[in-house]
Amino acid sequence: MRVLITGGAGFIGSHIADQLAARGDEPVLLDSLTPTAHQTTPEYTRDHEFIRGDVTDLRAEQLDGFDAVCHQAAIVGHGVDPSDAPAYAWNNDYGTAVLLAAMHRAGITKLVLASSMVVYGEGRYACAEHGTTPPSPRHQSDVDEGRFEPRCPRCGEELESRLVPEDAPLNPRSTYAATKLAQEHLAGAWARQTGGQVWALRYHNVYGPRMPRNTPYAGVASLFRSALERGEAPTVLEDGRQRRDFVHVDDIALANVRALDTDPPEEITAVNVCSGVPHTVGDLATELARACGGPEPRIVGGARPADVRHVVADPTLAEKVLGFTARVGFTEGVADFATAPLRSA
Repeated sequence: MRVLITGGAGFIGSHIADQLAARGDEPVLLDSLTPTAHQTTPEYTRDHEFIRGDVTDLRAEQLDGFDAVCHQAAIVGHGVDPSDAPAYAWNNDYGTAVLLAAMHRAGITKLVLASSMVVYGEGRYACAEHGTTPPSPRHQSDVDEGRFEPRCPRCGEELESRLVPEDAPLNPRSTYAATKLAQEHLAGAWARQTGGQVWALRYHNVYGPRMPRNTPYAGVASLFRSALERGEAPTVLEDGRQRRDFVHVDDIALANVRALDTDPPEEITAVNVCSGVPHTVGDLATELARACGGPEPRIVGGARPADVRHVVADPTLAEKVLGFTARVGFTEGVADFATAPLRSA
């Protein structure tokens, strides 16, 4: 199978390429090497055919001979401030539209799309009295006074976090999240119009080798690791008890390979790609500090404006329709990440 991987020089795309090549497929990496993500061309791109180019400039003839596209290219993370919005929309949504148009003209009908847990916004919650319910909005005054748990809008009691299934309401809370949901909608429209097939893989908190370091777009695991390398304690917002699903990049790559091999049950099928075992952000900071031999985390309170309290995934559908189950355990994965190479960006 000859597969174009957009964003192929990046954290996740490069691991997908490695797994495909290891089993005899032909991954081709397309990456613009934007300065916010890359200071140099990563050495590992030399193991694969590499095209330097931007998805927003993609032409149909560049897709000749490909069997499928694995679309990882995107600006990720919270960004710096709302002035990043045009860049997010241009790269994530306009770039996806250009890619889909080129795929249609080239006759390629299989797309694996990197989506994200951020499309859910807050996770799923239940009230002891009122059952499943969306939480009341989190007010800055609550954050300032150290009240972080979401409350029931009807009775005011604290809610219990539950696993989020794929049919949960979608409520993006950041510019990045809005663009990832728009990517799903664009891909779904393309599939319905062309008879194409789309897997939208909703990644949860990915960590592992080749994460970018020292950038406002990096994930929390990379920020903790960078602090520990400087001899500093990881800084944990809120009370450290916010729950996430941390999934190793090797498992993310495996899910992409499975998606390339499997026809989705619908024109577009979204699945959570997660470990299935929730941990707190404080757990991650503590485990990583221990593995690095560094200082214990500092819990500092506060929260970023677009942060949500708990998002933990239900892995059931991915196992059922994709045959995917994560293989890398949390302790094992964090210990590996403690010494793994990061990207200098």
